Amino acid sequence: MKTAFIAAIALASIASSSAVAEICQASQYGVGDGYHGRRTASGARFNTFAADPYTVAHKSRPFGSVVTITNLRNGRSIRAVVNDRGPYVRGRCVDLGRAGAIALGMGAVARVSVE
Repeated sequence: MKTAFIAAIALASIASSSAVAEICQASQYGVGDGYHGRRTASGARFNTFAADPYTVAHKSRPFGSVVTITNLRNGRSIRAVVNDRGPYVRGRCVDLGRAGAIALGMGAVARVSVE
C-alpha cells in the first residue's frame, strides 16, 4: 500500500513538472542564416515570417505542442507551435522565427518564460 502511494506521488510530480515554466534566453533564427525555406526537424518548411501560427524550435517538447512564450522584460506573450529542434547554444531554450521575435518585442535574444 505504501509503495503504491509513493508511486502515485511520483507520477503526479512528473505530470505536473511539464506545467512548470522554463526561464531562459530565447533567440531568433531564419534571417540571413540559411534556415528560411529549409525543412525543419518535423519535416515542415521553416518560414521565419510565419505568424499564424508562430513557430519555434525547442530541444525536447513534442512537435505540434503549443507553448506560451512571454518576454520577461516587457510582458508580451505569444502562443507558438513547436516544429523544430534547437537551439544548441547553452542557456537558450527556444529559437523563434522573425515574426515571433517581433511580436515579443525582442532583439536578437531576450529572457523569456516558456510554458
